[in-house]
Amino acid sequence: MSQGITVVGLGSGDPDQLTLGIWKILQNANRVYVRTQEHPVMNRIAEEGIKFESFDSVYEANDSFGEVYESIARRILELSQNEALVYAVPGHPMVAEKTVLLLREYADAAGIPLQVLGGESFLDQAFVRLGFDPIEGFQLLDSSAVTSELIQPSLHTLIGQVYDSLTASEVKLGLMDVYPDDHPVVVGHALGVEGEERILHVPLYELDRLEGYGNLSLIYVPRSEDDSLRASSFARLHEIVRILRSPGGCPWDMEQTHASIRKNLIEETYEVIETIDEDDPDHMREELGDLLLQIMLHSQMEEEVGTFNVYDVIRELNEKLIFRHPHVFGDLAAGDAQEALNNWDAMKVEEKKRKGLASPEASLLDGVPKDLPSLMKAYKIQKKAAKVGFDWDEVSSAFAKIEEELDELKEALNQGASSEKMKLELGDLLFSTVNVARFLDLDPEEALSLVNDKFRRRFRYIEDRLRERGSSPQSSTLDEMDTLWNEAKTAESSSSS
Repeated sequence: MSQGITVVGLGSGDPDQLTLGIWKILQNANRVYVRTQEHPVMNRIAEEGIKFESFDSVYEANDSFGEVYESIARRILELSQNEALVYAVPGHPMVAEKTVLLLREYADAAGIPLQVLGGESFLDQAFVRLGFDPIEGFQLLDSSAVTSELIQPSLHTLIGQVYDSLTASEVKLGLMDVYPDDHPVVVGHALGVEGEERILHVPLYELDRLEGYGNLSLIYVPRSEDDSLRASSFARLHEIVRILRSPGGCPWDMEQTHASIRKNLIEETYEVIETIDEDDPDHMREELGDLLLQIMLHSQMEEEVGTFNVYDVIRELNEKLIFRHPHVFGDLAAGDAQEALNNWDAMKVEEKKRKGLASPEASLLDGVPKDLPSLMKAYKIQKKAAKVGFDWDEVSSAFAKIEEELDELKEALNQGASSEKMKLELGDLLFSTVNVARFLDLDPEEALSLVNDKFRRRFRYIEDRLRERGSSPQSSTLDEMDTLWNEAKTAESSSSS
């Protein structure tokens, strides 16, 4: 029958800071187990004649800290089946002590009594020795979880469990995503332990060049109100846009409405597309920022009237991405891109049902935005219709349809048809051409964009050559320009071969 487990904290390292109650528990215990013997208090415990067993060998037998903590917790649980025992850990049992969290979970599930008694944590000494008040704003991070998403420069930041130089290097890289390379940081070793304490002030880039990291090491980054440290944070962007739209902000931004900047959203989108076509990462970074600004402005306008804010936008997107990727976040599988797309479409339909948006009267084409460019809209309409079998069996039929529509356009021209009739016939021809593009798995918008660029290059070639001759397109004949066009075509062919 289980006798139970008592977990005690050994404090931050100074034996004199160990509570009297915990000393008595250690002295009177039949069996004492410690997570590690590498702790200053352990020397005093040994001097007092307290027998103990450590789990240091478990660290050597496992490949990761996760496996170590799991193994120790399972072993403590097993040992407690036969006798009452004391499990002692560095610091406070509930501060950065994964084995205790696991042990609480396992003991509760197994019905084993477990008592956790506190002790001085390394935080107590950090507040005293580093001289800051956590009430000003404070965060504690594990060395394995230092990411730009978690780091908040406006808070005092302590990073614990910096065991060695490799860990310090990982911490440094995480901090450098937010702070400049020479930002001042503090490294503390064995805080509060007489004769062992060391406090070093160094620039960030030197973190992993220091020696002496161990079980009692931490890194401290003082809080800062420097706005430049928040320059890459989403919260700062939200704050800036709010200020621009608020009383006393920018007069232009304050006057804008959804309708007034509608065209800006379209223009910025196309400017991003241009940077993609030009394979220009630097320009792309700038244009993506301009596009993001449009999203922020529209979201801010709704936040001002209380409908939603940009964080609601992000939340809904996150939920949608998880829901529509059951092959990543759920139990479904996707062996290739098409299977993944099928899952996406299926979950999209299910999503509409849950929202009550699916109705018998709804059209399969309702999801195609009416304001898309016509070529892109035609492509999407045809893809949706093809998914339910409304499609040609083979590409040859699509080519035949082009010829048919071309003949009808010629006939309308010969018969002197009205402008409206001619538009419809031309539209039929273009729509049929899009159908062929779809069969060939080619994006007609991209194809036409490439041809537009090609025409612009060749026509620019004509203009340049004529200018060199003291001429211009306006004063040249078609034959002259056609000759130069062929020269441009030949030059392109030579350069691409």
